[in-house]
Amino acid sequence: MKLDVIKLDGGKAGDIELDADLFGLEPRADILHRVVRWQRNNAQQGTHKVKTRSEVKYSTKKIYRQKGTGGARHGARSAPIFRSGGIYAGPTPRDHGHELTKKFRKLGLRHALSAKAKAGELVVIDAAESDGKTGALAKQVANLGWKRALIIDGATVNEGFAKAARNIEGLDVLPSMGANVYDILKRDTLVLTKAGVEALEARLK
Repeated sequence: MKLDVIKLDGGKAGDIELDADLFGLEPRADILHRVVRWQRNNAQQGTHKVKTRSEVKYSTKKIYRQKGTGGARHGARSAPIFRSGGIYAGPTPRDHGHELTKKFRKLGLRHALSAKAKAGELVVIDAAESDGKTGALAKQVANLGWKRALIIDGATVNEGFAKAARNIEGLDVLPSMGANVYDILKRDTLVLTKAGVEALEARLK
């Protein structure tokens, strides 16, 4: 499939032939869902913690005698049945991550790229280069109509461009190795440089 290549100033810079195996698939929601879930679960800290009966600070003295009170039998104020007592079977620190094969992760990335191409939310630019001035880049981005965009460059991101884009709301910049399903789907527009297209094709073949 062919796509027009533009410059940051909006001018045309020819066209590019995109690999149908990466950008021409029929997107599958189940594949995208599994990969996004894997990403978000791996990113979860898992540091949630509650105090159990043995950890709350109370006297261990029996709170009242065993018999003759007419009430239930209790041994300690730290029992889960009491207010501010220990929590029974509460969350403890753990790893929420799970495994997903490298082959499936690559498939998910291909489907994410295809989803953007099919929705008409894929843009290819000649190069992502800037003199480091945020105001100038912000004006160019506004003129192009990018409100929530992810820009994926080649192996490295131009230092001046990264500096200029750092303070623009809704604009993310990643090298090709940082491309991932969650960030691609999160933004309204996916912008690839020509170097980024080549790097992604080499990575996902």
